[in-house]
Amino acid sequence: MKVLICDYPESMMPDHSLEVETLRMGLGDDLKVVVHPYDDSERGEFLELLSDADALLTAFVPMDEEAFAHAPNLKVVAINATGYDNVDLEAATRHGVGVCPVGEYCTWDVSESAIAYMFALNKHLRFYTRQIEDEHVWDFAAAPEYPRMQDQTLGIVGFGKIGKCTARKASGLVKRVIAYDPYVADEEFERLGVERVTDRDELFASADIIVSHMCLTDSNRFFFNAEAFSKMRRSPILINLGRGLAVDEGALVKALDDGTIRAFGADVLYDETPDLANHPLVGRDNVIITPHSAFYSTASMRDVQVIPCQNIVHFINGERDQLFKLVNDVPVGMGA
Repeated sequence: MKVLICDYPESMMPDHSLEVETLRMGLGDDLKVVVHPYDDSERGEFLELLSDADALLTAFVPMDEEAFAHAPNLKVVAINATGYDNVDLEAATRHGVGVCPVGEYCTWDVSESAIAYMFALNKHLRFYTRQIEDEHVWDFAAAPEYPRMQDQTLGIVGFGKIGKCTARKASGLVKRVIAYDPYVADEEFERLGVERVTDRDELFASADIIVSHMCLTDSNRFFFNAEAFSKMRRSPILINLGRGLAVDEGALVKALDDGTIRAFGADVLYDETPDLANHPLVGRDNVIITPHSAFYSTASMRDVQVIPCQNIVHFINGERDQLFKLVNDVPVGMGA
């Protein structure tokens, strides 16, 4: 049996011993584990390695019809990320391949980062740091005057586990928490004392701070676009901790330039290999960007390695009830 661990080099774990140990504990010492850094320009090499693999562990490698067609032995793709938009689910299901995202490993960490972004951007921490370190200027009034957090409305887009956790943390920090998510029951909003907004334009118009925790789907690609920005009457802080393609970066740059958006924070950009030297969002005093690190902690780093490998083990062993998450309907086990 063969498991292929493959991803873009900057997205791979620095050490794979915990992943290999977890896989071998569940599948036996005879298991062959192959680790391969992925390169779009050398996709043929990846397809060759995938051709006899029983399982693939990845976060961002594109898995399309071509990839599944080249992998007759493949039974499961385990995603060591919460999103799985890199996988063609219909193709996976046609080929009888299960898709198992990690599901849960960093809810607390990402919501913690949301709060950190809110305070850092509202209190101009990047601006003041650059003023002091680069310009040697000591002037509190050099930055624009923003309201206190307690006088602002927080709008959360995407009210899943992370969105709910951010709402709980923000309660008491802001005047009001509103949220938009058409796929969550009313009771979930009521339970947390969060006001449900059924029209996203209402959230755009009402929020002083907007945090996106959305996974990426075909329906929310460029959710934050020029039209959306035009509805944001309160010149909000926008924070994207979901997926980069939820934000139209060209429209965002214009909105920052004309003041429609007063500040922007992001843990994600269009892709995982951005050209930072030439990126129009880099170098701005009212923009904070982190390298997809909102999840990063001791606990999350262990979970993001162990849980996907356990998903592979449970899928191969036919233990459907032990899977942390399976997002398509396929038979589970060696006969899959």
